[in-house]
Amino acid sequence: MHEVRARIAAAAARAGRNVADITLLAVSKAQPADSVRAAAAAGLTEFGESYLNEALGKLEALAGLALTWHFIGRLQANKTRPIAERFQWVHGLERLHIAERLSAQRPVHAPPLNVCIQVNLAGEASKAGVAPAQLPQLAEALGALPRLRLRGLMCIPPAERDPERQRAWFARLRELREALNAQGAGLDTLSMGMSADFESAILEGSTVVRIGTALFGPRSLPA
Repeated sequence: MHEVRARIAAAAARAGRNVADITLLAVSKAQPADSVRAAAAAGLTEFGESYLNEALGKLEALAGLALTWHFIGRLQANKTRPIAERFQWVHGLERLHIAERLSAQRPVHAPPLNVCIQVNLAGEASKAGVAPAQLPQLAEALGALPRLRLRGLMCIPPAERDPERQRAWFARLRELREALNAQGAGLDTLSMGMSADFESAILEGSTVVRIGTALFGPRSLPA
């Protein structure tokens, strides 16, 4: 964890940014609850899960810890209720009817659910996300839902080895957020960058880096 934090700090310094403005989201999917507990003891508070049944078991096991839980996997309509009830963030919204279900199922006593729209920057069939051209319409619709708070955008760009090519994809997502904010969207979050490219993402304005392998090593449990 210390190495990852040092790399985040170095990238922030290179970009002239305050490292405090960058959230380290520990991607704990397929890791046992004991690994999450150890990471929390080391100072991490934000954790990302993709597999709902596995995640709910960890939420129960770790209920005594003050953790913030992010759902970062694909959302299925028949699984929205526990996500709306138990998580604080959702990073992969791409369909309005899923967002409507989350809003309707979010408990009235809880604060609005923080959400990001996933954008499929390269139009890859293997990846989820809304096309950039459809983003403004979806953002406007989500912004009107009463129990959701649209915070920003998320992406999983094509895998690139060259840092400049990595940066180009992340710059595109930043530009899309800027365009929405020019229309009054008020978005403050860019969820972009993973273990292989988070430094490039920070250089282009990422506010949430989603780190799994660099923190935990290879997955301990089968996906």
